[in-house]
Amino acid sequence: MSTPTIEVSNVSKSFGGVVANKMVSMKVEPGKITGLIGPNGSGKTTLFNSIVGYHPIDEGSIKFQGKEISKLRVQQIARLGMLRTFQQTRIYSKMNCVENILISVPHRTATFSDMFRKYPAELTDKAEHLLEFVGLYQKRHLISGDLSFGQQKLLEFAMALMNEPTVLLLDEPTAGINPTLINGLIDRLKRANEEFGITLFVIEHNMRVIMNLAEHMYCLAHGEMLANGTPDEIQNDQRVIDAYLGAH
Repeated sequence: MSTPTIEVSNVSKSFGGVVANKMVSMKVEPGKITGLIGPNGSGKTTLFNSIVGYHPIDEGSIKFQGKEISKLRVQQIARLGMLRTFQQTRIYSKMNCVENILISVPHRTATFSDMFRKYPAELTDKAEHLLEFVGLYQKRHLISGDLSFGQQKLLEFAMALMNEPTVLLLDEPTAGINPTLINGLIDRLKRANEEFGITLFVIEHNMRVIMNLAEHMYCLAHGEMLANGTPDEIQNDQRVIDAYLGAH
């Protein structure tokens, strides 16, 4: 049996007197697309932040490819090959699309001088290829701040792919995206998984999207693991229906 890409064991995290996660356990298998759902405030984003090192957990264990990472910082975890995107995009709005992708490599913070840096032709070619992959090639020289919110999310996706992650955590990738772009995004996520071999772990409120995307799903409620299983099992789990799906 293969080692899970991500293994969370009995993880708890509180902020003051507020319990965000309580004894949460789950696995993300290599090469798969795993979904995470639950009501607002159920602890999904907190769990993502714990996994990628944004804040220390109070107790439990988080492993990446069998290695304990719960004490590591964000940049250390990123260098291992784990990246995440956010509900609100984190792009450089004064730079064009190609420049955004180029300064995202390798896991470093952009500086003012990077706007004038000469990059090798092969990196520029790779950046343009990824922009074509996400459907932004025609807009590659546009200032990214002028893109629609959905297009900015596609750009952020391309920026993550530029770093060739082993696993990519996506926090509500379709939120704020025009419905006409959603099917294209689903297709690109599946292609990134199949063609690039990237393991995907996805928080998503759009049930049509996540049921079509994920092979295995987890549902959190009130900071605790409520259920897990295939999309069909989750869809028909009365506990999940009562806590979450009934509102959708």
